[in-house]
Amino acid sequence: MGGGVTAIEQTDAVRPRGTRLPRRARRNQLLGAAQEVFVAQGYHSAAMDDIAERAGVSKPVLYQHFPGKLDLYLALLDQHCEALIQSVRHALASTTDNKQRVRATMDAYFTYVEDDGGAFRLVFESDLTNEPAVRERVDKVTNDCAEAICDVIAEDTGLSRAESMLLASGLGGLAQVVARSWLHSDRSVPRDQAVQLLASLAWRGIAGFPLHGNEQHH
Repeated sequence: MGGGVTAIEQTDAVRPRGTRLPRRARRNQLLGAAQEVFVAQGYHSAAMDDIAERAGVSKPVLYQHFPGKLDLYLALLDQHCEALIQSVRHALASTTDNKQRVRATMDAYFTYVEDDGGAFRLVFESDLTNEPAVRERVDKVTNDCAEAICDVIAEDTGLSRAESMLLASGLGGLAQVVARSWLHSDRSVPRDQAVQLLASLAWRGIAGFPLHGNEQHH
């Protein structure tokens, strides 16, 4: 998954208390610690004390950067939702071969869910979806990924925007749900085989809509 270093990669060990960091580095460290705690405990069970301890800072330092637990959670959501959106866009732009585009897009979702930090759990398995600000972000990542897929479908098939968006939502939802199911099944099917199976299923569906101006998909 592109887009640089994630917060979790910047806090792979508890930093000793008293170590002074530039503000941006400290913020990233706190986000990494918060991600570990939220993924392990869920939002409701996590405490700011736990996050401060994991980061090796005092609670006042934590509150200097984030006024509350929800602010931390939303900052993580913003980071990891954007990472998935960019990954899907990159997959779609990686080739002009539509069959390969489908596979690359399915692969992007698998890459996202198997990240060691478990960030996908904050996005797709959150215990805080009744919070409007969280729900808004989850809906946005789902919609933005679908919009990116929709752009390709609408351009290539000549279907209406509304029709293309329905198909795109189906492809994105399929990829997300199956990737998570694969992970939770302890990866009982080898990764490449799982991606190929899903890509084949998706391609057999979307290939039924001919390229605009042609009788059949290439």
